[in-house]
Amino acid sequence: MDLHPNHSSNSPTSSASSTATNPNPNPRPTTRNTLSSLTATDDDPMHSWWESISKARSRIHSLATLLPPSLSSPLSSLADSDRPALSLLSSLHAYSAVSAVLSTPLSGSGSDPLCNWLYDTFLSSDPHLRLVVFSFLPLLSGLYLSRIHSLSSDSLTSLPSLAGFEAVLLALYAAETKARNGKPVVVSIPDLSQPSLYHIPARSPKMSNSNSNGGNVQSIGVLSPPLEPQVAVKSTKRACIVGVALDSYYKHISQMPAWSKIEFCRFLASWAGQDCSCQKQFESGDSHGEPEIAGFSEAGSGNESEIGIEDDVAEEMGQLRIEQNGNGNGVSHVEESKGARIPLPWELLQPALRILGHCLLGPLNSQDVKDAASIAVRRLYARASHDLVPQAILATQSLIQLDNRGREAAKAVAAGANSASNVNTPSKAKKPEILLVSKLVFVLVDAREVTDIIRLKICL
Repeated sequence: MDLHPNHSSNSPTSSASSTATNPNPNPRPTTRNTLSSLTATDDDPMHSWWESISKARSRIHSLATLLPPSLSSPLSSLADSDRPALSLLSSLHAYSAVSAVLSTPLSGSGSDPLCNWLYDTFLSSDPHLRLVVFSFLPLLSGLYLSRIHSLSSDSLTSLPSLAGFEAVLLALYAAETKARNGKPVVVSIPDLSQPSLYHIPARSPKMSNSNSNGGNVQSIGVLSPPLEPQVAVKSTKRACIVGVALDSYYKHISQMPAWSKIEFCRFLASWAGQDCSCQKQFESGDSHGEPEIAGFSEAGSGNESEIGIEDDVAEEMGQLRIEQNGNGNGVSHVEESKGARIPLPWELLQPALRILGHCLLGPLNSQDVKDAASIAVRRLYARASHDLVPQAILATQSLIQLDNRGREAAKAVAAGANSASNVNTPSKAKKPEILLVSKLVFVLVDAREVTDIIRLKICL
């Protein structure tokens, strides 16, 4: 009876004596925790920097082993740079070497080493290495869609599978699905009853309650529904998977090199199909950029107004004639065919138009990118006119008109600068003229251009 109380009363003294004799009863975990905390606080920035450098160099060396010796020799200099991943991203030679190997007829299978390299590189945690994979997405998606739709039923068994391309696309799709977290991508559509965006009053709790009771509610457009996880590329989900991958590319498009954008524009022009004479209707017009023929219904107007209805219909149908080798819009033609004509559902066409809009209207894009985008958007307009897709017709027509006005504004600015230089012939450049260029580019926005921008917002 007395042992239990004595034991309980003596237990604090025994524990106190044990702590007095051994102040650190378990020294090893404390030492490990101290070392881990020191490394986490002191050496973490340098360690992560060196880890990213070494990882990028190892990925570049592994890529060099997958390329022919004649193409892989300059990659060693990229690995020795201070920022190897960014050096690989900005190397045209490396992109051309990978493009030459990926464009071979037997590429894209499940055992393709380059597809495995792209897949493993994207799964790495280095954001710069992921940008390298994104730069090859136009080439990969273009080759994949062109080949998968050009395969006939009798030749399907003789050609290799495209599981390597699909694995990379599924990795991009899975990353975007995880980033969206099961939520749709929505956009607020402005109230077109207001004079401008700046006339929309600020929202307050009272206004939100009144709007919910029957007032004007700002429209919400769903750009993309919630994504579902996919483990394979099915024929019914192929356009959605590629479209989501292209949407991920659009998020990083400001960091993409020019040759990657040109590659996408060439593939998009090939996806739209052959040239059509209806793409030329926006090329000739007055000084305000209005097309000579505003639509197919006006093709028979003018001097031939007395021609019968049958002749007018025949002439309008002639506008839809497919031409084999036309260049169309006066811009330098596409150098080579990069793919085949494929179906263009809206879930694939919508992100493609976003990318095309950046390539066409981005102020920092080179003229080669803008010319390639100008050809692609006119091909897409002709394709949308044949397929009768209202969203695509509105979006491509707005992009064409914005492109025409931008080119006319640039010509006017260049002509004004040349005339001013011929009159004054200054020995050094004037800063006010440079400021005048920027002002003219941004001030030349009339009601039609605002309408085109709003139509693009609604469609895209």
